[in-house]
Amino acid sequence: MSINNVVFIGNTDKRCFEERFADNGMSLFLSSDTRNAISDIELSIPFGVVQFYFALEGPLNFHFGPQYSKQLSEGNYYFMYNPEKELDFTIKTDNGARWVAMYTTIDELHGLFVDTGSLLPFLKGENANKPLYDEKELLSQVKWTLESLFTSDLSPQSLKIFSRGKIFEVIALHFDQKNEANAACPFLRDETIRLKIKQAKQELVNRMTAPPSIAQLAIEVGISEYKLKSGFKEMYGNTVGGYLLDYKMNSAKTLLDQGRSQVSEVAYALGYGSASHFISAFKKKYGITPKKYVQQS
Repeated sequence: MSINNVVFIGNTDKRCFEERFADNGMSLFLSSDTRNAISDIELSIPFGVVQFYFALEGPLNFHFGPQYSKQLSEGNYYFMYNPEKELDFTIKTDNGARWVAMYTTIDELHGLFVDTGSLLPFLKGENANKPLYDEKELLSQVKWTLESLFTSDLSPQSLKIFSRGKIFEVIALHFDQKNEANAACPFLRDETIRLKIKQAKQELVNRMTAPPSIAQLAIEVGISEYKLKSGFKEMYGNTVGGYLLDYKMNSAKTLLDQGRSQVSEVAYALGYGSASHFISAFKKKYGITPKKYVQQS
């Protein structure tokens, strides 16, 4: 089965997408300028094709027939796979929407992971012959990777190689299992659990000067430590502690850029017991002291 069997048709006078490339194993489509039109895109996807749809700006509305439709919210993506039947549906995009669609065959996907010695999570056991329609939040690493597809300035042939490499990068991030996140986090499909992890993240932000321990945070939001840690990594691409540190350091840059606070004041505002601890953390993160950062700004 060839990826060229994917039928991807824009119904507007001005085509609302760009086909970056399509070969026997993979294809990639990007939104074009849709500021002047609301676009309908008809798709016909052969059975067994692995599909990714990423909503970078604005929602994507999927219409699977007169009786069923579903909206993909901005900042989320769909991972879809149906081993049993061809899928025909329409995507409706709003003015200014930016999105990416990726397709690959099962054979191509298996070839990427052949050295792992095990099947991908969605092909294991009783899941092997079941359709999968999964919505996830875009991790920051994935978003940065996809954004580069719109900003690269390369020759056509180099751009094709570059884009194919970005597909590999996105696939690797999606199926990353070093912390068993993708294989062991099916509970993230439970919206209640997702909301609790988002609540935990907000608690960290609100209380960054005196953050709760992971055990305390898990109790407060009402989930186990394991679900909090693995779910947090899956949703935000970082550990709980790593996310908090990154948030503090970004906040530090903002305060320093404003030019109204001394280094010691910034350290106190972020909850550090001493300026030296803050300076050490800042230098470890950015390779420069806060004072030199201000001087170079």
